[in-house]
Amino acid sequence: MIRRMMPTHNCEVLRKKFRGCLLGSLLGDCLGAPFEGDFISAGEKIVIKNYFDKLETPDFKGPIKQYTDDTAMTRCVAKALIDKPEPDFTLMAKLFVKEYFLEPKRGYGQNVITVFKKLKQSRFQDIFKPASEQFNGSGSLGNGGAMRIAPLALYFFDKDDLLVDAATKATKITHTHPLGVNGALLQCMAIQQCFMTKHGDKIDVHKFVEELLHKMKPFEYEEDEDFEEILEKPYREKLLLIQNLLHRTYENDELYDEVLETLGNNISALESVPTAIYCFLKACAETPEMKDIFRNAVEYAITLGGDTDTIASMTGAIAGAYVGEEHLNKNVIENCEKHKETIEMADNLLAARQEETAEMKNS
Repeated sequence: MIRRMMPTHNCEVLRKKFRGCLLGSLLGDCLGAPFEGDFISAGEKIVIKNYFDKLETPDFKGPIKQYTDDTAMTRCVAKALIDKPEPDFTLMAKLFVKEYFLEPKRGYGQNVITVFKKLKQSRFQDIFKPASEQFNGSGSLGNGGAMRIAPLALYFFDKDDLLVDAATKATKITHTHPLGVNGALLQCMAIQQCFMTKHGDKIDVHKFVEELLHKMKPFEYEEDEDFEEILEKPYREKLLLIQNLLHRTYENDELYDEVLETLGNNISALESVPTAIYCFLKACAETPEMKDIFRNAVEYAITLGGDTDTIASMTGAIAGAYVGEEHLNKNVIENCEKHKETIEMADNLLAARQEETAEMKNS
């Protein structure tokens, strides 16, 4: 892997992007959770638009929007990085299990609950074994790794080799199927590209996809030389579909149906990570004002229905890393659970990264 140079962001921009990414993930989770599992009709899309309009109103007062297991696990990944100068995946696994048993009603799936119980029973002797035993040894291909991966994308934003290794290990604690792992890697890469974009610059959506295609190539084989068979390259195929969708000019309802049919909206990583990337890029392509990109991306993600909390959370992490904290609506932030703690967590994660960089320079 090519080792990236540090971006030209100053400390203030770094802070805004760290906060934007983690707050974006939180907001997407909290705002998407009430619609999880729904099929969104045309009328409900209007309801969702009004829902966002009300939340953005300064005088809006309502129940605090609760986060799900997506944010709970993201917080654990961040804490593991903040507490240790080097990634400690056993610590990460312990934090996952501790968090689940403290608050088990955050929406955890039964398969990951089984993994957490086995990890606890085994006293974390082999943190990857319980997940590897799932589904007759094939492992889970769900989006549970991708949904929580944002802190790693931030922490290793300029270190591709370390990012891939850390994201792979962090995902395999619960999801060992290649589609689950590669989905987390793709989500990392999308966040990383947004983070590395010069603050305020407009994204070329087609170049963005081309870069992701290039980055994913080492993880998906094109041809088996011994058998001369073309092997699956599912994530790159999804990225090509995204490129095609971004060129579309027909009516939104027809496009909406094609997005659901070709990209998906379910709990598998393959049917949700590319969808989140598309939601972000669609907003970038169609939204003139930077301040509206985050809302448009997350709102569209929710209108797709299905696994709304996770897809909106992943969309929010990508969009937040691009636009930064200042382009997230303050009233929406204040209506989401643990928003102050999320800001503090982002600042602590940046401080941990800066400390690690300083130690490397002095060594």
